[in-house]
Amino acid sequence: MEEKPGIVYRLFHLHRSDDATAAASVAEFFVPKFNRWVLLRMLSVAVCAFVVFGWLLIPCVIDGESMMPTFPAHGFTFCWTGRYWFSSPRRGDVVVVKYVDKVFFLKRIIGLPGDVVQFRRGRLFLNGRRLREPYVRYVSDWNTKPIRVSPGHCFVVGDNRSQYIERHRFGQIRMSRILGAPLF
Repeated sequence: MEEKPGIVYRLFHLHRSDDATAAASVAEFFVPKFNRWVLLRMLSVAVCAFVVFGWLLIPCVIDGESMMPTFPAHGFTFCWTGRYWFSSPRRGDVVVVKYVDKVFFLKRIIGLPGDVVQFRRGRLFLNGRRLREPYVRYVSDWNTKPIRVSPGHCFVVGDNRSQYIERHRFGQIRMSRILGAPLF
């Protein structure tokens, strides 16, 4: 009695029998005969895609100049939500921040709870000392009053400071609004 292949073999075995032509193999690979194994494969791929792209690697379209030149004004990246599962965000990290429903911002963390953040003539001062920021290439003339970062919050700002301060979204956010970090 001939033994039938197991379920793992049936689910993932893509090679046809030796008597099939190469053309038939390719055609059936892309358009297989519909049966319960094909349905099970399609269902498992759909569930995996739903989990991966719904919770682990959230697709993000970049549409704005606030993080130039670190990130382009228009582009695409994924938010890796696992970035902060076992560690906390640190000063200097670029993070994906949830703004509203499906709108996310890319920003850099410059202040942690208890820090005092201030801009003077475009330069960033953290706890009264000027912070060296090699990632900022465009000069600004921003001036703000000293702001103490509240517990459970962080201070975020984009790298492109050449925009008018009124047009730039920055400031304190709750740590819980950080979804993760850009993958690339």
